[in-house]
Amino acid sequence: MGVGVIEVWIKYYPIFLKGALGTLEIAAIAVCMGSILGTLVAILQLSKNKIINAIAVVYVNVLRGTPLLVQMYIAYFFIPMAVPALDFLSKEQTVMLALILNSSSYVAEIIRGGINSVDKGQTEAARSLGMSSKNTMFRIILPQAIKNILPSLGNEYIAMIKETSLAGTFMMYELMYTKTLLANQYLIWQPLFVIAGMYLIMTSVLSFLVNALEKEFAKSEK
Repeated sequence: MGVGVIEVWIKYYPIFLKGALGTLEIAAIAVCMGSILGTLVAILQLSKNKIINAIAVVYVNVLRGTPLLVQMYIAYFFIPMAVPALDFLSKEQTVMLALILNSSSYVAEIIRGGINSVDKGQTEAARSLGMSSKNTMFRIILPQAIKNILPSLGNEYIAMIKETSLAGTFMMYELMYTKTLLANQYLIWQPLFVIAGMYLIMTSVLSFLVNALEKEFAKSEK
């Protein structure tokens, strides 16, 4: 009789836990760095300069319209060859770069929507008081927009947790990569059930926290 899922978990749980921590870390870095870059892209999308606006729109559409795995392969094989200045990046860092860029495109749309949700009258009021466009954006608009989009950013983090499973293809130590490690122990299907269960637990807990945050914001606005 074959080894069961519970036995596999009991025997190899340190490997699974290390993979889960790797997944959470990779997702956190991708979303945090992607949020910084995405904020810049969102601002460029709202620029009145048509060329800058067009570049930002193309950037978002290309990254959102192509598969993340393809982007990872391009970053892994092509970028170090095409851009010698980035040759110092390790293979893991190139994959991480692909995740950050991909996340930034989704975050850019979230932030753009958040900025557009702020009453335009506040922008007009700030400008009438002599504030520059830059100060109006960073002191008046963005703080309110960020409050509105925090739940959406939480959902992006949850989505990125699942997307990181593709990083195991490039030997990055995350949850899905544990299946490759345990294949050496002739365990094929059992790790998949453990991995699926751990993904479900992580995303369910984070979804609960995001929903709680959303309800808290809803209360504060009343």
